[in-house]
Amino acid sequence: MNAKDLSIRLQKAAEFVPQDARLADIGSDHAYLPVALMLQRKISYGIAGEVVVGPYKSAQKQVAKYGLENKIDVRLADGLEAVSLSDQVSAITICGMGGVLIRDILQRGKEKQRLSGEERLILQPNVGERQLRQWLISEGYTITNESIIEENNKVYEIIVADKKSNQPTYTDKEIFFGPVLLKTKAPVFVGKWQHKLNKQEKILNSLHQSDQDVAEKIREVMQEIEWIKEVLADAGK
Repeated sequence: MNAKDLSIRLQKAAEFVPQDARLADIGSDHAYLPVALMLQRKISYGIAGEVVVGPYKSAQKQVAKYGLENKIDVRLADGLEAVSLSDQVSAITICGMGGVLIRDILQRGKEKQRLSGEERLILQPNVGERQLRQWLISEGYTITNESIIEENNKVYEIIVADKKSNQPTYTDKEIFFGPVLLKTKAPVFVGKWQHKLNKQEKILNSLHQSDQDVAEKIREVMQEIEWIKEVLADAGK
């Protein structure tokens, strides 16, 4: 097994894992990512964390299949409770969940002192990217890289965050789109926001027809539509 056996989104997440990292993969889904990276000799140690017994046992089987029991620990635990500071983890991957759930896992990990602040966070939210970025920035992280890919007609974003001595100031617009994605404006990014623009315009139309007090929501959606139109116009230049 190697990185080519991973899904496109996990391959992309793998690219951001530092060489010789001590990796904790939370919600590990058969431990595919840590196993592939260990076989490539990219990581020196791995933890595969799972909260559900079935996936936990699947991860154990995958690790045993490649004889990696001494190099990858499979742990049954909720979120970052799979990790302790003594593990000296240098990278954490959390992939394939909603951004709000990833945020909550990180928040609980922080509260339970499972995060040293030295780890690189490599996060692949399926939705809720904005809320996740807001948490990272409020906790003093710098978004050092981002990527956007399409797989099986779905678009996925990957957010890489590290704690730096000088954190930049982010605008609301950068948090909404992703500061790195906003600069690069890849074709997948443009396609995502063209689709999103259509959805937001339909939402705005239905809000205008509502008999509820939705003035604040209307302002929010109009702001987002304005931003999206600006970004798409800039991308088309």
